[in-house]
Amino acid sequence: MIYQIYPRSFQDDNGDGVGDLRGITRRLDHVASLGVDAIWLSPFFTSPMADMGYDVADYCDVDPLFGDMADFDALVARAHALGLKVIIDQVLSHSSDRHPYFAESRRSRDNGFADWYVWADPRPDGTPPNNWLSVFGGPAWTWEPRRRQYYMHNFLAEQPDLNLHNPQVQDWLLETMRFWLERGVDGFRLDTVNFYMHDPLLRDNPPADHPPGQIPSETYGMQDHIHSKTQPENIAFLQRMRALTDRYAARCMVGEVGEGRRAMQVMADYTRGNDRLHMAYSFDMLSPDFSAAHFRSRIETFFENAPDGWPCWSFSNHDVERHVTRWQPHAASSDGLAKQAIAMLTAFQGTIGIYQGEELGLEQSVLDYGELTDPPGIRFWPEIKGRDGCRTPMVWDADQPHAGFSTARPWLPVKPPQAARAVAGQEQANTSVLHAYRAALAFRRARKELTRGDTRFLDGPEPVLAFHRACDGRVLTCVFNLSPGPVAVVLERAGKLTGPNQAANLNGTALHLGANGFAYLEPDGPPARSFRIDGADQPAVHGAANKDTGR
Repeated sequence: MIYQIYPRSFQDDNGDGVGDLRGITRRLDHVASLGVDAIWLSPFFTSPMADMGYDVADYCDVDPLFGDMADFDALVARAHALGLKVIIDQVLSHSSDRHPYFAESRRSRDNGFADWYVWADPRPDGTPPNNWLSVFGGPAWTWEPRRRQYYMHNFLAEQPDLNLHNPQVQDWLLETMRFWLERGVDGFRLDTVNFYMHDPLLRDNPPADHPPGQIPSETYGMQDHIHSKTQPENIAFLQRMRALTDRYAARCMVGEVGEGRRAMQVMADYTRGNDRLHMAYSFDMLSPDFSAAHFRSRIETFFENAPDGWPCWSFSNHDVERHVTRWQPHAASSDGLAKQAIAMLTAFQGTIGIYQGEELGLEQSVLDYGELTDPPGIRFWPEIKGRDGCRTPMVWDADQPHAGFSTARPWLPVKPPQAARAVAGQEQANTSVLHAYRAALAFRRARKELTRGDTRFLDGPEPVLAFHRACDGRVLTCVFNLSPGPVAVVLERAGKLTGPNQAANLNGTALHLGANGFAYLEPDGPPARSFRIDGADQPAVHGAANKDTGR
């Protein structure tokens, strides 16, 4: 169980309005109280902050905005004292354009770093070498007049792509990882892990195959990015990284797979066996999709492709709209949805990730244009609001200025709806989302079925998701009503209620679930293979018929 911390927004300790490493250290007791195993720190490295730290100018130092190396060492020591592992971000597909290696690379075609980034000649008419697009809008190529070539950037022009086809680049990146392993980190979250390699032939990407009327408004989604990322050569570099981390005891790597319909296949490929990533996650569960068919298809598809692989599931992070807002059409109340979400997440097979503020049921902050800092949000406003709304500061105490985050004006504002959900207030209410998170995480930790068990889904209609988790002869049945209205779920065999539940009442084999209700059951015989809903005439949901559901 991993808790993601976005350093800019967790706790400001020096009063400049931006979170820092000392602030994180001060608040680690709260994280430990949740019952998680590890923290994941988004980038804190030296950076000009064109993309809030995901543009790295020095891979082996702390940006002064967040503190210094002594502050980092103190954070690691405190986390370990609390029983928390420390996972740090690694942005290896690209650097900042302020990195000294790129400054040298762009200077000429014949220096020692000339081939460390992805360069290409223009077409005869002077246009970019191919049609590749940037995730953040526009072409993935920017002209450099000194070399009279284009350089590639999958993201901002200030984030040039490193050329990982060059063995020297790979060696250097592995050494930066070794630096942090020697410093005591327990693992890495690998940003955009399938963007490391590009097609050396620079072939054009074909158009995306979207159903009529379903072409996304973002230009990036109009291509199928089969040449600009997810190349087969990527796996050999993952194996080199795994060989490095395996030299250190109890280290792990979790990769972010930025892919569309093939995401589950890529996750499976990257975690298969014992010589690649330890685990991977995609954006499939970070999407607006909220149905039994969707969740079932993602889990089944992954394990069918990689029975020995391992996924990491999360519902929110620093790049997407918070799930309590994203799934609001399916909720009777924000609190009810938040409590159901953590119960469902902790029941999924795989490692789980929690983004700071989820444990408070935080919703997406609504910001004005003048309050934005995120480049995509500024560029595409108002159709796309960007990522600032999920990155606003953590709220600690509603009675303090800026909800206890800082004594100065924060880099992003703390809005009243978020301040109202501060930690201090929820600590005092036994029915709060915070206490529900602690209960769900404690239940997962106490049951081997949830941490180690296999998954078997029950066939039945929407809006109910039901599955068994089984380990060492013990079975736990997990049932979730994914709707804002009540349902009556009739099981072949039910057993008895156990663990935390919400709006659940069991009468024989009939399980009545209120809006966003859920329940865990211990079967009193062979576990059921299907269920029905009283009064429902929907067709049964079967995993084999729904494997293409999702993004």
